[in-house]
Amino acid sequence: MSKSNKTNNVTAKMYDTLLRPVITEKSMLSSEAGKVTFMVPLSATKDDVKAAVETIFNVKVNQVNTIRQFGKTKTFRGREGVRSDFKKAVVTLAEGQNIDVTTGI
Repeated sequence: MSKSNKTNNVTAKMYDTLLRPVITEKSMLSSEAGKVTFMVPLSATKDDVKAAVETIFNVKVNQVNTIRQFGKTKTFRGREGVRSDFKKAVVTLAEGQNIDVTTGI
């Protein structure tokens, strides 16, 4: 398949795969090393995340690491509840590539 035949087919599923970027002090420090962190659905696979990031942002992804975090048990006004489980994906970009997740804030 040549590059001229390759099209940039962005689907709704790709936008559903990347819920939002994680903007914390730790993730901003890792962005200097070419790593970007996104919240993803619990059902998202590494291949889904890689395809979504490469297609939406037009960058080359080297590696995807996923972290599944279980929700904490919290007490509010004497009643116990559980926060939702969530999944994060740390995307390592190729050398010279970057994504600015702070634009539009």
